[in-house]
Amino acid sequence: MAKDRSHFAPDRGLTTRMTVTMFLIGLLYVVFVGALLALLRGSWPFILIIAGGLFIAQFWFSDRIAAFSMGAREVTPEEAPELHGVVDRICALADMPKPKVAVADSDVPNAFATGRNQKAAVVCATTGLLRRLEPDELEGVIAHELSHVAHKDVAVMTIASFLGVLAGLITRIGLWSSLGRSSRDPGTQMAIILIPLVSAVVYAISFLLTRMLSRYRELSADRSAALLTGRPSSLASALTKITGQMAKIPTSDLRKAEPFNAFYFAPAFSSGESLSKLLSTHPSLEQRLEQLGRISVELGRH
Repeated sequence: MAKDRSHFAPDRGLTTRMTVTMFLIGLLYVVFVGALLALLRGSWPFILIIAGGLFIAQFWFSDRIAAFSMGAREVTPEEAPELHGVVDRICALADMPKPKVAVADSDVPNAFATGRNQKAAVVCATTGLLRRLEPDELEGVIAHELSHVAHKDVAVMTIASFLGVLAGLITRIGLWSSLGRSSRDPGTQMAIILIPLVSAVVYAISFLLTRMLSRYRELSADRSAALLTGRPSSLASALTKITGQMAKIPTSDLRKAEPFNAFYFAPAFSSGESLSKLLSTHPSLEQRLEQLGRISVELGRH
């Protein structure tokens, strides 16, 4: 059996925060689904079958759908020798199997990785990224993306985000079940009012928790990449360059990329406003650079 561990350094602090966040998301839905199943006794088999089928479909195919939607095209070493060379070097350093390598024809400078595990992984860079970054900067970005693969971040975020979809599904089934009963029944009237309200609250909380989890995972990937390559300054340079170049990309192109921010190395849009930070899938540039600066100091001491 092939080993699934890599040489990417663990981060106990971030791991603890991510574990607590995932626990809260799971607890939220255990309580929510339990309450609804008790309320809608006759509908629970239908709820479980539909929810289970949707989860399996999302878990197995969401990465392929995302890669297709972002225009990722698998490339050979002959077609993209520099990118393949970087992926080969990072995989050798991390002692992990090489994923499929893809390129997306987009001027938006970015990269992403998808795949529920290392065997099904794809790492992709846009043509805009390959054109703008120096080799050491590209290594930092690819190391960041492969850290997501090594730590199964795509699978974890797929599970976390699916719970939000489940809330909406259960709400619809609950309403259909309630509407099928007598509207004069006080319990039915109460259910019609409470189910959408409770579902909206649960979805809002889970959305914020999932975004928080995403930000933790981005910081963890930055740290793992910096420690693996030993060059946090190169990753910091790539981050600064990519964020600066985003301002020169037409807004229409950024809008097309925005739905896939959760997958990307850097978001297509970012804001310094506190509300935007709360809703963002990524930490602020300042947070990421500050962490990389601390890692540089740590490495300088050894």
